[in-house]
Amino acid sequence: MSEQTTLHRVVILVAALNLAYFGVEFAVAVAIGSVSLFADSIDFLEDASVNLLIAVALGWGPRARARLGMIFAGLLLVPGLATLWTAGVKFLAPVPPAPLPLSLAGLGALAINATCAFMLARYRRRGGSLARAAFLSARNDALANIAIIAAAAVTEPFFGEPHGRT
Repeated sequence: MSEQTTLHRVVILVAALNLAYFGVEFAVAVAIGSVSLFADSIDFLEDASVNLLIAVALGWGPRARARLGMIFAGLLLVPGLATLWTAGVKFLAPVPPAPLPLSLAGLGALAINATCAFMLARYRRRGGSLARAAFLSARNDALANIAIIAAAAVTEPFFGEPHGRT
């Protein structure tokens, strides 16, 4: 099997993992009222979309891939806009999220993103700019998940019980 075919399969698997965890994290975000989890869940949806586009574009020529890069730039706005909207709503009703579900969802997200980064690491230098972008996205998301876990850790001491919505 060629390296291009293997990369294609890895990118499809990364897209599937991101799409699956979007559903998990979105449900937890809604249940506990967490803006950070909501933002991260939208990022998982974006990553699934980007990786599916990468899988399609792997066989394209350089000019078409460059055009796809412009689409990626637009897609990067989606999580930011969704997070701003959610943060505005949360500002009007500031209830801290429950730290345990926030921690568990953050740990799950870290596991998914670290796994995806590990799978893509092999291709980050040999798979072209699209493979490098997919790797960097997963790696950076794993780092962001550490911040979510840290947020859960500081929620307990500052807010005490009870947390979030039931």
